[in-house]
Amino acid sequence: MSESYDSLRKKIEGAGALESVVRTMKALAASSIGQYERATASLTDYYRAVELGLYVCFRQAGAIGFPNGSGRVQSGTLGAVVFGSDQGLVGQFNDVLADFVQKTLKALPGKKRIYAVGERIHSQLADVGLPATRLYPVPNSVRAITPLVGQILVDAEAQAGDGAAETLYLFHHRPTAGAAYEPVSELLLPLDEKWRQSLEMQKWPTKNLPQAIGSVEKALLALVHEYLFSALFRACAESLASENASRLAAMQRAEKNIGELLEGLTQSYHRLRQDAIDEELFDLIAGFEALRKGK
Repeated sequence: MSESYDSLRKKIEGAGALESVVRTMKALAASSIGQYERATASLTDYYRAVELGLYVCFRQAGAIGFPNGSGRVQSGTLGAVVFGSDQGLVGQFNDVLADFVQKTLKALPGKKRIYAVGERIHSQLADVGLPATRLYPVPNSVRAITPLVGQILVDAEAQAGDGAAETLYLFHHRPTAGAAYEPVSELLLPLDEKWRQSLEMQKWPTKNLPQAIGSVEKALLALVHEYLFSALFRACAESLASENASRLAAMQRAEKNIGELLEGLTQSYHRLRQDAIDEELFDLIAGFEALRKGK
Protein backbone atom coordinates (compact mmCIF):
# COMPACT_ATOMS: atom_id res chain seq x y z
CA MET A 1 0.00 0.00 0.00
CA SER A 2 2.84 2.39 0.89
CA GLU A 3 4.49 1.75 -2.47
CA SER A 4 1.29 2.83 -4.25
CA TYR A 5 1.23 5.97 -2.12
CA ASP A 6 4.84 6.76 -3.01
CA SER A 7 4.30 6.04 -6.69
CA LEU A 8 1.28 8.33 -6.93
CA ARG A 9 2.97 11.04 -4.88
CA LYS A 10 6.02 11.01 -7.19
CA LYS A 11 3.81 11.18 -10.27
CA ILE A 12 1.88 14.12 -8.82
CA GLU A 13 5.10 15.94 -7.92
CA GLY A 14 6.54 15.29 -11.38
CA ALA A 15 3.38 16.50 -13.13
CA GLY A 16 3.35 19.60 -10.92
CA ALA A 17 6.96 20.42 -11.78
CA LEU A 18 6.24 19.91 -15.47
CA GLU A 19 3.20 22.19 -15.20
CA SER A 20 5.41 24.89 -13.69
CA VAL A 21 7.86 24.61 -16.61
CA VAL A 22 5.02 24.77 -19.12
CA ARG A 23 3.59 27.89 -17.47
CA THR A 24 7.01 29.56 -17.60
CA MET A 25 7.45 28.74 -21.29
CA LYS A 26 3.91 29.95 -21.93
CA ALA A 27 4.68 33.30 -20.28
CA LEU A 28 7.95 33.65 -22.23
CA ALA A 29 6.21 32.90 -25.53
CA ALA A 30 3.47 35.44 -24.83
CA SER A 31 6.08 38.07 -23.90
CA SER A 32 8.14 37.36 -27.03
CA ILE A 33 5.12 37.71 -29.30
CA GLY A 34 4.62 41.24 -28.00
CA GLN A 35 8.16 42.41 -28.71
CA TYR A 36 8.19 41.04 -32.25
CA GLU A 37 4.79 42.51 -33.02
CA ARG A 38 6.00 45.91 -31.79
CA ALA A 39 9.12 45.59 -33.94
CA THR A 40 6.97 44.86 -37.00
CA ALA A 41 4.71 47.83 -36.27
CA SER A 42 7.64 50.21 -35.74
CA LEU A 43 9.15 49.09 -39.05
CA THR A 44 6.11 50.48 -40.87
CA ASP A 45 7.24 54.09 -40.37
CA TYR A 46 10.77 53.29 -41.50
CA TYR A 47 9.50 51.49 -44.58
CA ARG A 48 7.32 54.50 -45.37
CA ALA A 49 10.39 56.76 -45.25
CA VAL A 50 12.23 54.39 -47.63
CA GLU A 51 9.25 54.45 -49.99
CA LEU A 52 9.27 58.25 -50.05
CA GLY A 53 12.97 58.24 -50.86
CA LEU A 54 12.41 55.77 -53.68
CA TYR A 55 9.56 57.94 -54.91
CA VAL A 56 11.98 60.88 -55.27
CA CYS A 57 14.64 58.79 -57.04
CA PHE A 58 12.19 57.15 -59.43
CA ARG A 59 10.70 60.51 -60.33
CA GLN A 60 14.13 61.88 -61.19
CA ALA A 61 15.78 58.81 -62.71
CA GLY A 62 12.70 57.23 -64.31
CA ALA A 63 12.75 53.69 -65.64
CA ILE A 64 16.32 54.16 -66.91
CA GLY A 65 17.71 54.04 -63.38
CA PHE A 66 15.42 51.26 -62.21
CA PRO A 67 17.58 48.28 -61.14
CA ASN A 68 16.35 44.89 -62.37
CA GLY A 69 13.45 46.77 -63.88
CA SER A 70 12.00 44.01 -66.01
CA GLY A 71 10.02 42.65 -63.09
CA ARG A 72 10.25 39.17 -64.61
CA VAL A 73 11.85 36.12 -63.03
CA GLN A 74 15.18 35.52 -64.76
CA SER A 75 16.56 32.18 -65.81
CA GLY A 76 19.53 30.74 -63.96
CA THR A 77 20.02 30.33 -60.23
CA LEU A 78 17.04 31.12 -58.01
CA GLY A 79 17.69 32.23 -54.44
CA ALA A 80 15.22 31.65 -51.61
CA VAL A 81 15.45 32.94 -48.03
CA VAL A 82 13.42 30.71 -45.67
CA PHE A 83 12.75 31.71 -42.05
CA GLY A 84 12.03 28.71 -39.81
CA SER A 85 12.89 27.71 -36.24
CA ASP A 86 15.79 26.24 -34.28
CA GLN A 87 13.76 24.94 -31.33
CA GLY A 88 10.93 22.44 -31.05
CA LEU A 89 7.55 22.58 -29.34
CA VAL A 90 6.10 24.53 -32.28
CA GLY A 91 3.76 21.91 -33.73
CA GLN A 92 3.71 21.74 -37.54
CA PHE A 93 5.44 25.12 -37.91
CA ASN A 94 8.42 23.89 -39.96
CA ASP A 95 6.60 21.06 -41.73
CA VAL A 96 3.96 23.38 -43.17
CA LEU A 97 6.54 25.93 -44.30
CA ALA A 98 8.81 23.32 -45.90
CA ASP A 99 5.90 21.88 -47.90
CA PHE A 100 4.88 25.39 -48.98
CA VAL A 101 8.42 26.21 -50.14
CA GLN A 102 8.73 22.91 -51.99
CA LYS A 103 5.43 23.36 -53.84
CA THR A 104 6.22 26.97 -54.75
CA LEU A 105 9.76 26.39 -56.00
CA LYS A 106 8.89 23.17 -57.80
CA ALA A 107 7.01 25.13 -60.46
CA LEU A 108 9.94 27.52 -61.06
CA PRO A 109 12.83 26.74 -63.42
CA GLY A 110 16.51 26.99 -62.62
CA LYS A 111 18.89 25.83 -59.93
CA LYS A 112 17.76 26.57 -56.37
CA ARG A 113 20.00 28.27 -53.82
CA ILE A 114 18.43 28.09 -50.34
CA TYR A 115 19.30 30.38 -47.42
CA ALA A 116 17.75 28.64 -44.39
CA VAL A 117 17.27 30.39 -41.06
CA GLY A 118 16.89 27.69 -38.40
CA GLU A 119 18.25 24.18 -38.00
CA ARG A 120 14.84 22.52 -37.98
CA ILE A 121 13.65 24.15 -41.22
CA HIS A 122 17.06 23.25 -42.67
CA SER A 123 16.36 19.57 -41.93
CA GLN A 124 12.78 19.78 -43.20
CA LEU A 125 13.90 21.36 -46.49
CA ALA A 126 16.51 18.64 -46.96
CA ASP A 127 13.79 16.02 -46.47
CA VAL A 128 11.70 17.53 -49.31
CA GLY A 129 14.66 17.69 -51.69
CA LEU A 130 15.80 21.29 -51.08
CA PRO A 131 19.16 21.16 -49.26
CA ALA A 132 20.21 24.59 -48.00
CA THR A 133 23.33 26.33 -49.28
CA ARG A 134 23.66 28.46 -46.15
CA LEU A 135 22.35 27.95 -42.62
CA TYR A 136 21.79 30.81 -40.16
CA PRO A 137 20.80 30.65 -36.48
CA VAL A 138 17.40 32.02 -35.50
CA PRO A 139 17.65 35.37 -33.63
CA ASN A 140 16.75 35.20 -29.95
CA SER A 141 15.76 38.87 -29.69
CA VAL A 142 14.80 41.88 -31.79
CA ARG A 143 18.36 43.23 -31.58
CA ALA A 144 19.74 40.05 -33.12
CA ILE A 145 17.57 40.42 -36.25
CA THR A 146 19.60 43.29 -37.74
CA PRO A 147 22.99 41.47 -37.93
CA LEU A 148 21.25 38.37 -39.32
CA VAL A 149 19.52 40.33 -42.08
CA GLY A 150 22.76 42.14 -42.86
CA GLN A 151 24.62 38.84 -43.27
CA ILE A 152 21.91 37.41 -45.53
CA LEU A 153 22.07 40.50 -47.75
CA VAL A 154 25.87 40.30 -47.92
CA ASP A 155 25.74 36.64 -48.94
CA ALA A 156 22.95 37.20 -51.48
CA GLU A 157 24.72 40.20 -53.03
CA ALA A 158 27.97 38.22 -53.25
CA GLN A 159 26.18 35.49 -55.19
CA ALA A 160 24.45 38.07 -57.41
CA GLY A 161 27.82 39.67 -58.09
CA ASP A 162 29.01 36.35 -59.47
CA GLY A 163 25.92 36.14 -61.65
CA ALA A 164 24.63 33.17 -59.67
CA ALA A 165 21.40 34.52 -58.19
CA GLU A 166 19.27 36.74 -60.43
CA THR A 167 16.01 36.00 -58.61
CA LEU A 168 15.38 36.11 -54.87
CA TYR A 169 12.29 34.82 -53.08
CA LEU A 170 11.33 35.20 -49.43
CA PHE A 171 9.40 32.56 -47.45
CA HIS A 172 8.13 32.81 -43.87
CA HIS A 173 5.09 32.47 -41.62
CA ARG A 174 2.87 35.49 -41.01
CA PRO A 175 0.68 35.76 -37.88
CA THR A 176 -3.09 35.74 -38.38
CA ALA A 177 -5.99 36.12 -35.98
CA GLY A 178 -5.53 34.49 -32.60
CA ALA A 179 -2.55 32.17 -32.24
CA ALA A 180 -2.66 31.09 -35.90
CA TYR A 181 -0.24 31.75 -38.75
CA GLU A 182 0.04 31.12 -42.48
CA PRO A 183 2.98 30.59 -44.87
CA VAL A 184 3.59 33.43 -47.33
CA SER A 185 6.08 34.14 -50.12
CA GLU A 186 7.36 37.33 -51.69
CA LEU A 187 9.45 38.02 -54.78
CA LEU A 188 12.19 40.43 -53.70
CA LEU A 189 14.31 40.45 -56.86
CA PRO A 190 13.93 41.40 -59.64
CA LEU A 191 12.03 44.51 -58.57
CA ASP A 192 8.55 44.78 -59.99
CA GLU A 193 7.82 47.44 -62.61
CA LYS A 194 4.23 47.76 -61.35
CA TRP A 195 5.59 48.40 -57.86
CA ARG A 196 7.76 51.25 -59.24
CA GLN A 197 4.80 52.76 -61.06
CA SER A 198 2.65 52.56 -57.94
CA LEU A 199 5.31 54.52 -56.04
CA GLU A 200 5.37 57.21 -58.71
CA MET A 201 1.60 57.54 -58.46
CA GLN A 202 1.76 58.42 -54.77
CA LYS A 203 1.34 62.02 -53.62
CA TRP A 204 4.11 63.78 -51.73
CA PRO A 205 2.91 64.52 -48.17
CA THR A 206 3.95 68.22 -48.28
CA LYS A 207 3.77 71.08 -50.78
CA ASN A 208 7.56 71.30 -51.06
CA LEU A 209 8.83 69.47 -54.14
CA PRO A 210 11.43 66.80 -53.20
CA GLN A 211 14.78 66.45 -54.91
CA ALA A 212 17.64 64.00 -54.44
CA ILE A 213 21.02 65.64 -53.74
CA GLY A 214 24.03 64.15 -55.46
CA SER A 215 23.99 61.02 -57.62
CA VAL A 216 20.44 59.74 -58.08
CA GLU A 217 21.73 56.31 -59.12
CA LYS A 218 23.75 55.87 -55.92
CA ALA A 219 20.86 57.07 -53.79
CA LEU A 220 18.52 54.71 -55.61
CA LEU A 221 20.76 51.69 -55.06
CA ALA A 222 21.14 52.57 -51.37
CA LEU A 223 17.38 52.90 -50.94
CA VAL A 224 16.75 49.62 -52.75
CA HIS A 225 19.17 48.02 -50.31
CA GLU A 226 17.15 49.50 -47.44
CA TYR A 227 13.97 48.24 -49.05
CA LEU A 228 15.37 44.71 -49.14
CA PHE A 229 16.58 45.10 -45.55
CA SER A 230 13.10 46.20 -44.42
CA ALA A 231 11.44 43.28 -46.20
CA LEU A 232 13.80 40.73 -44.62
CA PHE A 233 13.57 42.34 -41.18
CA ARG A 234 9.78 42.33 -41.29
CA ALA A 235 9.72 38.71 -42.48
CA CYS A 236 12.04 37.63 -39.66
CA ALA A 237 10.02 39.47 -37.02
CA GLU A 238 6.75 38.03 -38.33
CA SER A 239 8.27 34.54 -38.41
CA LEU A 240 9.44 34.85 -34.80
CA ALA A 241 6.03 36.12 -33.72
CA SER A 242 4.40 33.18 -35.51
CA GLU A 243 6.85 30.72 -33.95
CA ASN A 244 6.10 31.97 -30.45
CA ALA A 245 2.36 31.97 -31.18
CA SER A 246 2.66 28.33 -32.23
CA ARG A 247 4.68 27.55 -29.09
CA LEU A 248 2.09 29.38 -26.96
CA ALA A 249 -0.70 27.26 -28.45
CA ALA A 250 1.35 24.10 -27.84
CA MET A 251 1.97 25.12 -24.22
CA GLN A 252 -1.73 25.82 -23.71
CA ARG A 253 -2.56 22.33 -24.95
CA ALA A 254 0.16 20.84 -22.75
CA GLU A 255 -1.09 22.79 -19.73
CA LYS A 256 -4.60 21.47 -20.31
CA ASN A 257 -3.37 17.88 -20.63
CA ILE A 258 -1.20 18.17 -17.53
CA GLY A 259 -4.14 19.64 -15.59
CA GLU A 260 -6.31 16.70 -16.58
CA LEU A 261 -3.53 14.26 -15.64
CA LEU A 262 -3.03 15.96 -12.27
CA GLU A 263 -6.74 15.83 -11.59
CA GLY A 264 -6.84 12.10 -12.33
CA LEU A 265 -3.75 11.37 -10.22
CA THR A 266 -5.08 13.46 -7.33
CA GLN A 267 -8.40 11.63 -7.42
CA SER A 268 -6.62 8.27 -7.46
CA TYR A 269 -4.44 9.35 -4.54
CA HIS A 270 -7.42 10.52 -2.49
CA ARG A 271 -9.35 7.36 -3.34
CA LEU A 272 -6.43 5.18 -2.29
CA ARG A 273 -6.00 7.14 0.90
CA GLN A 274 -9.71 6.92 1.70
CA ASP A 275 -9.65 3.16 1.08
CA ALA A 276 -6.73 2.84 3.51
CA ILE A 277 -8.56 4.91 6.13
CA ASP A 278 -11.71 2.82 5.70
CA GLU A 279 -9.71 -0.38 6.03
CA GLU A 280 -8.09 0.84 9.24
CA LEU A 281 -11.50 1.86 10.62
CA PHE A 282 -12.94 -1.55 9.80
CA ASP A 283 -9.99 -3.24 11.53
CA LEU A 284 -10.48 -1.00 14.56
CA ILE A 285 -14.22 -1.73 14.72
CA ALA A 286 -13.60 -5.44 14.27
CA GLY A 287 -11.05 -5.43 17.08
CA PHE A 288 -13.40 -3.50 19.34
CA GLU A 289 -16.23 -5.95 18.63
CA ALA A 290 -13.93 -8.87 19.36
CA LEU A 291 -12.83 -7.39 22.67
CA ARG A 292 -16.44 -6.67 23.66
CA LYS A 293 -17.54 -10.23 22.89
CA GLY A 294 -14.55 -11.56 24.83
CA LYS A 295 -15.79 -9.80 27.96
